[in-house]
Amino acid sequence: MQPELAPWIDLDDKAVAIARGLAMDAVQKVGNGHPGTAMSLAPVAYTLFQRYLRHDPKDPNWIGRDRFILSCGHSSLTLYIQLLFSGYGLTLDDLKSFRTWGSPTPGHPEYGHTLGVETTTGPLGQGVANAVGMAMAARYERGLLDPDATKGESVFDHNIWVICSDGDLQEGVSAEASSLAGVQELGNLKVIYDDNRISIEGDTHYAFTEDVSMRYRSYGWHVIEVGAKADGDVDRVAIEAAMNEALLITDKPTLIRLRTVIAWPAPKARNTAKSHGSALGADEVAATKIELNLPAQDFYFPEEVEKHVRRVQERSAKLKSNWQGEFVKWQSANPESAALLERLIKRDLPSNWSADLPVFASDKEVSTRKASGDVINALAAKMPELFGGSADLAESNNTTIEGGGSFLPSSSKMKGASPYGRIIHFGIREHAMGSILNGIALHGLARGFGGTFLVFSDYMRGAVRLAALMQLPVTFIWSHDSIGLGEDGPTHQPIEHIASLRAIPGLDVIRPADANEVVACWLEIIKRDKPAGLLLSRQNLPVIDRSLYKSTAEVGRGAYVLNEVSNPDVLIIASGSEVSIALKASEELAQQGLKARVISAPCLEWYREQEQGYKDLLMPKSVKARVSVEAGIAQGWHEFIGDSGVAISLEHYGASASAPVLFKEFGFTPEAVVKACQESISKSSK
Repeated sequence: MQPELAPWIDLDDKAVAIARGLAMDAVQKVGNGHPGTAMSLAPVAYTLFQRYLRHDPKDPNWIGRDRFILSCGHSSLTLYIQLLFSGYGLTLDDLKSFRTWGSPTPGHPEYGHTLGVETTTGPLGQGVANAVGMAMAARYERGLLDPDATKGESVFDHNIWVICSDGDLQEGVSAEASSLAGVQELGNLKVIYDDNRISIEGDTHYAFTEDVSMRYRSYGWHVIEVGAKADGDVDRVAIEAAMNEALLITDKPTLIRLRTVIAWPAPKARNTAKSHGSALGADEVAATKIELNLPAQDFYFPEEVEKHVRRVQERSAKLKSNWQGEFVKWQSANPESAALLERLIKRDLPSNWSADLPVFASDKEVSTRKASGDVINALAAKMPELFGGSADLAESNNTTIEGGGSFLPSSSKMKGASPYGRIIHFGIREHAMGSILNGIALHGLARGFGGTFLVFSDYMRGAVRLAALMQLPVTFIWSHDSIGLGEDGPTHQPIEHIASLRAIPGLDVIRPADANEVVACWLEIIKRDKPAGLLLSRQNLPVIDRSLYKSTAEVGRGAYVLNEVSNPDVLIIASGSEVSIALKASEELAQQGLKARVISAPCLEWYREQEQGYKDLLMPKSVKARVSVEAGIAQGWHEFIGDSGVAISLEHYGASASAPVLFKEFGFTPEAVVKACQESISKSSK
């Protein structure tokens, strides 16, 4: 549905000119930043926020709002100035403190830091991929809450708008996500591509000459091309026509390819690489203000213009009021769905969410990937908001919700396809999968998960880092977590990956020892509701007999005792598949009269959170003899084992052979652990 647009008047032109002036002034004052794109995009962002975007500055979290993502986050002033205009709480003083300590206007938009910012952007391509996740989440959530409504008539129908740059579309993550968006026919996704042909090194044609329009048409997108006016400025009438057309397209995503001139109308800086990432200089700012018919005054924002741009709140109030009336009708007609919505908004869990989880007997070995798949299905039966999939590895990493249906558009001829299905087929697109999961989490109601092999976490690291930075409740499932995956060999065997992921602040890296630890870890992941990486074995592992060893009750502490012994001679700290090896070693040491306390450490991040008293009881400072056992590099373990400790690790790549052979050849055996314990005891006694 196209919006009712008020006539464009001189005050609108003046507001756009002032937006350009503010962009120049903010960068000039701090001495660094990206003025050029914010100047050229000012009329586009103004048109979107003032005339098309369904939003409410008084209620930034209104669930009926459209979402807006500035994927080219380096042009953060494009967004900040519209947030100032619309009344999201930013002030002129905030623009004056752009890119300075403690300011609500940091160099790139940061989620949770500035009202109106829907996601953290700056690493190029991520915002486009986040938007695909938001668009997918919007469809899934509609299926949870209002599946039978006529298309376009549900209170949960809304659009995801994006402004992106040449740089965004050069990054592979945007290509991965855009391809999937075409498959998914995400008609609620509207992307405005700022085609200004300038980046830091100059003309983008040094490296980027493809026909972007044809590429996106081949993805299955609707593409609209909008040229610049003869003088280089944005053609406001044409961009409005394009936005109107985009709103009419509901069966596929839309790309509006907009030709702009960076830093327009700066006399010397326009269409230059310098204007991309540098202050224009006082003389050029002054000359540009003459071109814009603005006074020389810095941060010029007169009261008449402020009053005019704030009238967007009247439009917002009308849209919100109309929506609210329809929402009340929906609540009355759908009390169960309304109760579900209330729970999802609060991030509450169903009262019985942890009932019926699997319990694994110790008489049969089970891979932790298999155990995780069983837990996912048990949780999914209680939590309709849970959905996810894998990067074409569902059969290997056990990420399928049985009977959940494939998340695909209604036109799909694939078996089991449903627009509201619970199984996402990401394709072989690890990076996009991570970014899309972030978008699902940012959208707010659903809980998403996605799986691949641990070694391929490298392909999605940028997205994982952003999930940690934003503290998004995304669960990354990484199976085949060690040389234990066997014959696929060193290309597929993660060595440095566990330590590398632990280096990401704010990410919980979780490596369960057995099937029942998997259950306990999943419970903790759901309760904590924050970014987590679950590392799982390909090979079957012994299920620890909890009648002989401690229960999983303290898994949430991150490290806990399995075989309580008083006054231990040595501590053996292990994770994942190596825990059962440590337990066998402790039995052999007992035969030698040595007492070894075995500590399972599924999550060092959780352990670091514990009170010092617990840590001192678990790992007494008096016990200097310590051994860590983990099938990866030892980096990070010396924090726990100290100077007398010995790390059993793998400091080189693996090989192609069966798991038992590799563990024996590379020293992950009870005998090797016993020898390391003896060595550490000897070192600690000197």
